Amino acid sequence: MSTRLPVPLAFTPMTLAHVSIIGDLEQACFAAPWPAATYERELRHNRLSQYWVIRPSVQSELPPILAYGGYWQMGDEAHIVTIATHPDWRRRGLSEWLLLEMMAVIRTQAGQAVTLEVRAGNEAAQALYRKLGFDEVGRRKRYYRDNGEDALLFTFHRLDEGAVWQPLARRLSALRQTNARLETPPR
Repeated sequence: MSTRLPVPLAFTPMTLAHVSIIGDLEQACFAAPWPAATYERELRHNRLSQYWVIRPSVQSELPPILAYGGYWQMGDEAHIVTIATHPDWRRRGLSEWLLLEMMAVIRTQAGQAVTLEVRAGNEAAQALYRKLGFDEVGRRKRYYRDNGEDALLFTFHRLDEGAVWQPLARRLSALRQTNARLETPPR
């Protein structure tokens, strides 16, 4: 008989040690993946960028990185440049947890607005952004080079306002408790 063991997870900054893993995940997650060298350049040279991962905090059978994302902080606005969840670990709230954690950090850095682009056909991601209070504010025609798909531009306004942030802070707290441990798959 096999048992499922809970594995503690951590939200931590992406490091250069993560770059090769992220490079592999990019291939699995995106039709037009960024090369690993892009993440290395971002981590080494882009002072505006911050990248984060959700990973097991102990050695386990889980993949070394379950979700990752990053943004560029430009004054009081942050632009999410990527967010992804390992394909085998989707639909467990990891992207929502990651996005809310990044928004919490952005908020501590005097961020007031968060923007991002999403493929017009990515309805699951759009549903998440709307659920969290992002507004669709525009369309970038033929934005994605791999297939010419449009991007929808979403913005979250007033991140710095307590009344706006409090419901998200409660949701983040719940996700931290729920996702702080994932069960390993049965053997």
